[in-house]
Amino acid sequence: MFKFHVEEELSCKIEGNGKFIAKKGAMVAFKGNFKFDKMLLGPENGAGAMGALIGLARRKLTGENIQLMTVEGSGTIYLAINAYHVSVFELEPGDCLSVESENLLAFPIDIKYDVRFIGSGVLSQKGLATTVLHNTTNQLQQVAVITDGNPLMLEGPCVVDPDALVAWTSSPNGGGDPSVATNNFSWKTVIGQTSGESYQFQFSQPNQLVLVQPSERLSGLKVRVD
Repeated sequence: MFKFHVEEELSCKIEGNGKFIAKKGAMVAFKGNFKFDKMLLGPENGAGAMGALIGLARRKLTGENIQLMTVEGSGTIYLAINAYHVSVFELEPGDCLSVESENLLAFPIDIKYDVRFIGSGVLSQKGLATTVLHNTTNQLQQVAVITDGNPLMLEGPCVVDPDALVAWTSSPNGGGDPSVATNNFSWKTVIGQTSGESYQFQFSQPNQLVLVQPSERLSGLKVRVD
């Protein structure tokens, strides 16, 4: 079994033996013996070839698809992407973590990986779906996440910019997913003539963890006015 640790804020140090899944190309150094294999379909464990194909199609459709690799071996390995900051979530049995797919760095091979529609965020790169990691095992599991800048960890209830949102703790049935809070939404929002804070994601569950990065993705809606 591998243990994840944040190393110097900008890398993830992973120690142990076995197999885990990581963002393709994230390895920067290692000590020991490791083998790296690109995942051609996806990490839907136990779903079979057809289930993996359906999962791949769903991720491509929702924009939640990223290139992943399996890492197998023993020793110590360091992962990093573009000097992004690293955070490690610890999931107790039954816990779920919803995360923007592009911010995933590494997670255990036996954690359940899926895409769930959240039905909000139509004007944001966050989109209508989220990647969900569900700890269906009987032991603690860790997930490494990257952020563009030193992240801010909030406890719910709270309101965040959807373009800065990275991850949040949730439940398997979608409990804890955000709702959209609007502030004077009008035609000005569509053409970009507002303050830029016309809608937000609202998290209502007390003590829910919400990870936000100090940089915003470009808006998913582009309207040209000549």
